[in-house]
Amino acid sequence: MSRRLVLAAAQLGPIQKAEGRDVAVGRMVRLMETAHRRGAEVVVFPELALTTFFPRWYEADLAQADHWYETALPSDATAPLFAAARKYNLGFHLGYAEKTPDGHRYNTAVYVHPNGEVVLKYRKVHLPGHREYDPQRKVQHLEKRYFEVGDLGFPVVRAPIGENEVNIGMLICNDRRWPEGWRVLGLQQVELVMLGYNTPSLNMENRGFEAHHLRVAHSHLSIQAGCYQNACFAAGVAKAGDEDGHELFGHSIIVNPSGEIMAQATSWGDELIVADCDLAMCELGRTTIFDFARHRRPEAYGRITAQTGSVAPPAWTPAG
Repeated sequence: MSRRLVLAAAQLGPIQKAEGRDVAVGRMVRLMETAHRRGAEVVVFPELALTTFFPRWYEADLAQADHWYETALPSDATAPLFAAARKYNLGFHLGYAEKTPDGHRYNTAVYVHPNGEVVLKYRKVHLPGHREYDPQRKVQHLEKRYFEVGDLGFPVVRAPIGENEVNIGMLICNDRRWPEGWRVLGLQQVELVMLGYNTPSLNMENRGFEAHHLRVAHSHLSIQAGCYQNACFAAGVAKAGDEDGHELFGHSIIVNPSGEIMAQATSWGDELIVADCDLAMCELGRTTIFDFARHRRPEAYGRITAQTGSVAPPAWTPAG
């Protein structure tokens, strides 16, 4: 039987700080309606899709930031998303800020079945930015302040999407740049990676001195390489546009297991892109060049998990 999946990536335009969740959720419901009309079986929304990217603002007291977090799903604010999923028989991926009952804070994503059940949850592992206010930055990036490192690993689950069972996994934003996460998903035969991001056009780690086209190129390169090297599809879905005076670069994409971009967003606003994915494409890489059982050599990779920072090699000295 053919295993085909109609996949939608729902890019969001900017969400301003003054806007409530009802504004974002209303826009997302309209995108779900569009996805249904275009035959999609699953729709992927960005990282922190319910609010502005709040880690750009410093709060000395973390409790003052509590209103940015979700404490339960569904909530009154997010219930329309779950209702739309049931109405359109559409699964969806949602990125959001999570505060747990015992007070932990995570940058989180879930995949929700059309019946409203949360099938898979992932918490972001590779947190970029910094923890304390940095007066040298024009824009703060305080993810290390507002979130803890994810504690769920990189899970994959085989779950129904449309008429098929699909091996799904998730990454969030900066995770896409780290091949270790992709490979852990690949070792679980992931077929579809759902990945949301909010990435600024200026790299403030480098005080803004990085070409805009390279920001986009590096984002796409990371996703394309991850798909190729792990024989999977991915939806890399952005927030885009001028959000409270800070530009997010967008350029959402859907990528196939050959590393090719199948669809790309071209606007700075809400935009739905759709691709018809033949899941059988995952088998080529998985049974040939990336047949892990035949070709991986984990005994040679010990440094990957034993070491965090890089270290300089020993200097060569001539014999005698």
